[in-house]
Amino acid sequence: MQILLFSIIAGIVGTGLGGVIATLVKTNTDKTISGFLSFAAGVMISIVTFGLIPEALSISNVYIVILGIILGVIAIMYLNRLVDIITDKREVTLKVHNTHEELFHQSDMIYKRKSWLKSGVLMLVAIALHNIPEGLAIGASGVHDIQLGLMLTIMIALHNIPEGIAIAGPLIIGNISKRKVVLLTTLSGTPTLIGAIIGMLLGTISDTALAISLSLAGGAMLYVVFGEVIPQSILIRKDRVSTIITLLGMVIGLLVSQI
Repeated sequence: MQILLFSIIAGIVGTGLGGVIATLVKTNTDKTISGFLSFAAGVMISIVTFGLIPEALSISNVYIVILGIILGVIAIMYLNRLVDIITDKREVTLKVHNTHEELFHQSDMIYKRKSWLKSGVLMLVAIALHNIPEGLAIGASGVHDIQLGLMLTIMIALHNIPEGIAIAGPLIIGNISKRKVVLLTTLSGTPTLIGAIIGMLLGTISDTALAISLSLAGGAMLYVVFGEVIPQSILIRKDRVSTIITLLGMVIGLLVSQI
């Protein structure tokens, strides 16, 4: 029950709080949202490098961890394919995008000013599905060590706040009422609970299954960060500020991990 509460705090409360912040302060510019995404990416990298992978290595071996990371990457690729299907994208290809308009599911660029509402919905769907591995990390780590689960909960909640802001910004510009914006951003965190339940079930099977669960969540997170979030934020700003903010997020994540 404690682990489920952790997942609710990290996913639902974290993204919901981001939505509330977005309705109270001006967060509707490309560069502002890019900054929040960069910070979220840095925190997520900290979660993986200072939490999930070291813990998986402590209860298993490097080959099991590598297997888990590969499975995580494959899983998130298929989740991205599901996003493409949901958003009526007809062609699914693994290509390097040359412009930010192409980057996030090609023509459906999140921050395209002429379609803020559609962009906000796309961001909501994508982040909602990407919250599943975060819940998996909380569930699996909580089964192994409740203190580790609590630490990851704090870090993931910290990561989800700027993601909630990134969802809410385009929706607000798309003339969605602030009350509905908060509701939608909050709902985008609910898949974290699903992931936590899966992680709890897998984590109780054996140490090997637990290590695979932790590293799978880590691989999925790293794929999202390096394949989508960081390139997105860099292409929006077209400067080095996003890199600095990402590093700041990593430092904050490291500090939280040592509390």
